[in-house]
Amino acid sequence: MSNIVLAQAAEAANINAGLAAIGYGLGAIGAAIGVGMIWAAVISGTARQPEAEGQLRGIAYVSFVLVEVLALIGLVVFFIAMG
Repeated sequence: MSNIVLAQAAEAANINAGLAAIGYGLGAIGAAIGVGMIWAAVISGTARQPEAEGQLRGIAYVSFVLVEVLALIGLVVFFIAMG
């Protein structure tokens, strides 16, 4: 009987919205760290081998797009959880 009361209280408090916000925040932090690591590697690689800058930059843009798409998917999941 007490489990039913706790479930009803949790539903009334709308805990899912808060958890969704925390989850998206952590996902955004992860994406920011990933983008920073990508461009740090490009800068380091360009400093070591300047003639490979074009190839490194192309790989970096593809990687950047993939990381940002994951962040946008997290935003969509956040809005779905809010609804």
